[in-house]
Amino acid sequence: MRVGIFGLGEAGGLIAGDLLRAGVTVKAYDPANVSTPEGVIRFDTPSPVVVDANVVIALTAAADARSALDQAYSDIPADAVYADFSTAAASLKRELEARASQRHIRFADVALLAVVPGNGLRTRALASGPGADRFATLFQQLGMPVESLAGDAGEAATRKLLRSVFMKGLAGVMIEALQAAGEAGLSEWLWDNLVTEIASADESLIRRLVTGTAPHAKRRLHEMEASSQLLLDLGVEPVMTRATVENLRRVLEHGLPYIPSARAQ
Repeated sequence: MRVGIFGLGEAGGLIAGDLLRAGVTVKAYDPANVSTPEGVIRFDTPSPVVVDANVVIALTAAADARSALDQAYSDIPADAVYADFSTAAASLKRELEARASQRHIRFADVALLAVVPGNGLRTRALASGPGADRFATLFQQLGMPVESLAGDAGEAATRKLLRSVFMKGLAGVMIEALQAAGEAGLSEWLWDNLVTEIASADESLIRRLVTGTAPHAKRRLHEMEASSQLLLDLGVEPVMTRATVENLRRVLEHGLPYIPSARAQ
């Protein structure tokens, strides 16, 4: 198999290296001054990377996703799989799919569900769009735990971004709490408390956190308003805390969203 890669940053370099070790011919293009994994055939222009590729992987930022596809658009073989790994909105993924389909390029919206460092090619992933099945078939054989979803491009991106609302939001809340704890001289105490709580979390705890919000929303609203004032008193702008205040007001007005039943044990 021949794979072309756009982007040799941290993720691109690790995945390229694993593909090489799996016996895949890898060609790559990256205009940035980044290192090239040993064995990767690197070009100064994008077109030679794709001319004979079975799969083209774009490991770029979302802002560069359009230009990544366009930079060698006329040279990508018809029926090749173009796998866009960018963390972009579903609407952009659909736009890229439509663009690729004009040349019968099989577009795959690929969403990585874990960090690439430490996982490389074995990073869990979802794929959607007309090229998803082909991408999954090829890359599962290489050891990538990728699931092909039914539906158009954007289905994988939607799932990743919904997950990101929680994962990145959780990190943001923790950072804000730790900033305030530092001002209060309580960094060690708060860190130990957070680690203990998160390490012991299970589905029942997660369910209680959500379902307990509606009956206690008014009390929790007052508590978070007090928390917001505490952060202000400590000199920390309560960006995430204010968002929680607004969310609790929304729960009081509209109630909770649908919550799935408990998973079978």
